[in-house]
Amino acid sequence: MELRLIKTEAQYEEYLEWVDKQFDRKVKPDSPTGEKVQVALLLIKQYEDEHHPVPMPDPIEAIKTKMKERGMKNKDLVGKVGSKGYVSALLNKRKPLTLELAKLFHRELSIPAEVLLS
Repeated sequence: MELRLIKTEAQYEEYLEWVDKQFDRKVKPDSPTGEKVQVALLLIKQYEDEHHPVPMPDPIEAIKTKMKERGMKNKDLVGKVGSKGYVSALLNKRKPLTLELAKLFHRELSIPAEVLLS
């Protein structure tokens, strides 16, 4: 396969199929074909970033999801974030997510800063 910038959906599908076949063949990453696969993956990523972007999740929804994963309740945030009413207002989007709170959630819940600041 000759690698070029992907400009159409048909080319994109062709690259995906080719890469999939290479994975099925268990091509070694440090082989010439393996290096070609790595370049193809970069070209695929570039095309996807431009034509199929993944939107950033809502910051408050990300906080709620992390809390659920960790078995946390709203009351677990009281004291760290503020009063019970403030936590409720924040999680129901009636209060804004401040930079200080974003830092706290990044540190405490390991939520990426890009998500909290989006």
